Amino acid sequence: MDRLQAIELFIRVVETGSFSKASADLGITQPTATKHIAALEQRLGARLFHRSTRGVTPTEIGALYYEKCVLIARELEEADNLAALQQSRVRGQLRISTSVAFGRRVMVPLVIGFMREHPELQIDLSFDDRYVNMVEQGVDVAIRMGRLADSSLGASYLGLNPWVVVASPEYLAQRGTPAAPDQLGSHAALIYSTVQGDERWHFTGPDGGALQVPVHGPLRSNNLSALLAATRAGMGLAALPWYVAHASVMEGTVRPVLTDWTLPSQEIHAVFPSPKLVPTKVTGLIKWLQGQFGEAWWTRLTAPPTPSRSPAGRD
Repeated sequence: MDRLQAIELFIRVVETGSFSKASADLGITQPTATKHIAALEQRLGARLFHRSTRGVTPTEIGALYYEKCVLIARELEEADNLAALQQSRVRGQLRISTSVAFGRRVMVPLVIGFMREHPELQIDLSFDDRYVNMVEQGVDVAIRMGRLADSSLGASYLGLNPWVVVASPEYLAQRGTPAAPDQLGSHAALIYSTVQGDERWHFTGPDGGALQVPVHGPLRSNNLSALLAATRAGMGLAALPWYVAHASVMEGTVRPVLTDWTLPSQEIHAVFPSPKLVPTKVTGLIKWLQGQFGEAWWTRLTAPPTPSRSPAGRD
């Protein structure tokens, strides 16, 4: 039994006037309680109780020691309450890491909305397409796409990131609209070099069958904005996340094609350093995000990318 537990036992013995009642309150046996009080007296070098057949009462030293112990117990309770209060409120600094494209187009408006609901929160939002070591860099939450590798990190599923094949009306007027993926061989493809199988696009048909189609074209890039710009300029067809293509589809500068076929969707996860004792600011953000990524979320959440002079990333 540590010193704080011994103090708690001592207080209960004084207040109940009984070793048996105190031990029952704390869920230990009476011999164990008697042994620990004896050890406490030996450590202090003073007798704390008068013992008799009618019960136990504190000695003069025991009464003085009780007063101090009660103060310690109250201070400890206040400290626990303060920690619980801090933990129950979404406040303090929250460091969030996300990819460049998803961060600028989706997470920026979401983070602003979350901050409006929690004015005591300060957020550090960083954009990086490289893998971020959360522990080393002090990241509280990372938003990651795709299946997660096994690790000691905690993770919560947020939703799906679907993709779509698009082309400009001008391109389709000149080259025609493909009716099935196997017609893509005669079209110019604008290839994203990171996710959709590079130069092979993977489709699932209306009947659930899978089809892999080799594609080729004039532009290959790891930058989604570059591919969108080239698509809008009529240079070819591109497979893009819906959150990237949506605004241009609404403007009419690009159109979805092969709409009866689907490309693989990516899972969206919120990842945090440990699944144990997760801070309220982290669970609060995750719970809030889970309420945002519903059906067709990209029609509500996406914002156009902000201008940047930084080196091009995957945005």
